[in-house]
Amino acid sequence: MVSKRIQKALLGNSAIRAMFVEGKAMAEKYGAENVYDFSLGNPATPAPAALNDSIRDLLDEADKKGAAGSLELHGYMENAGYKDVRETIAANLNKRFGTAFDDHNIVMTVGAAGGLNIIFKTVLDPGDEVIVFAPFFGEYRQYAANFDSEIVTVNPDLKTFLPDLNDFEAKITEKTKALIVNTPNNPTGVIYKPETMEAIASILEKKQKEFGHDIYLVSDEPYRELVYDGNKEDFLTKYYKNTIVGYSFSKSLSLPGERIGYVVVPNEASDAEELIRGIEISNRTLGFVNAPSLIQKAVARCLDEKTDVSFYDENRTMLYDGLTELGFTCIKPEGAFYLWVKSPVDNEEEFVEEGKKLHLLMVKGSAFGCGGFVRLAYCVSHETVKNSLPAFEKLAQVYGLK
Repeated sequence: MVSKRIQKALLGNSAIRAMFVEGKAMAEKYGAENVYDFSLGNPATPAPAALNDSIRDLLDEADKKGAAGSLELHGYMENAGYKDVRETIAANLNKRFGTAFDDHNIVMTVGAAGGLNIIFKTVLDPGDEVIVFAPFFGEYRQYAANFDSEIVTVNPDLKTFLPDLNDFEAKITEKTKALIVNTPNNPTGVIYKPETMEAIASILEKKQKEFGHDIYLVSDEPYRELVYDGNKEDFLTKYYKNTIVGYSFSKSLSLPGERIGYVVVPNEASDAEELIRGIEISNRTLGFVNAPSLIQKAVARCLDEKTDVSFYDENRTMLYDGLTELGFTCIKPEGAFYLWVKSPVDNEEEFVEEGKKLHLLMVKGSAFGCGGFVRLAYCVSHETVKNSLPAFEKLAQVYGLK
């Protein structure tokens, strides 16, 4: 018999993944061109050519060195990752965001998910609470539960989908150990501007003093570079000294299957040395050991590369304009590649099921802690977006929107 922990996890298994699997089955039955799968944030844009060239170059360079080159490229290294890779990433962040990091502040991770788990293992004790701003990436629940902690959900302003800061302040308790901030946000595409981050930081500083212990702001940043309409990339360590950053190259370089990212711990954070050592140890004891070696080296050569944001922007405009013209209510994304759509009926699961009849695959908002909405991942081909609009028109007619 499986453990009680896993039994509980099975009951809350990812709605996103379940929809993705269902989409694959529908594509086999009806043909992929007749299924409009907006379920999974799986980038449609290819990895930059420079990334593939870097992998080839690294392999060629290793071959020329013989056995020593192979060991250097494919062997173990420090749990934190290759020193030269971490130096390169630190220098790149310093150039872009005016920070003052070195290799010591960087730990290479198995994607953002691996990064969040090693952060949580380092800072959470059983019974601690992690605050999340709804709507939020549903896996946060499981990441906290891995370490016998609970999430506490802060309500959004339903017009802007920024966090209700009064509710946030009220939800911080003696048990609060961390807050997760995800901007640009999955699933809304909303960006938390400097004034919002400054207000969040002020509340955290006040509550740290009130309760007499550190509260960490964990910045989950897989969509940092995916911004539109003149919005700028931001780096949250400047707002609050107890900020720990978790980053992934999955979206910025279209590498979700490679599982590569990093964690940043600023020197200004309380007990920074213990935090860094704890995160390195957690990388090992959770079984990651170290981030994948070859892809570490490859991304370090491509830090100025970026996926084709204009591709997603075209999809964003086509889908947002198309759905609003049909009478749907949507939050216009400022970043990431998701559209947050209000369900025409209170029970969004009914709406999702109606969509399936037209081969439209949407993810229910309750999977993100915010019922009454659905998420559409528009990181798909232009053709998928364009060809889906007649199906959305039929769906709008079902609910009398057009």
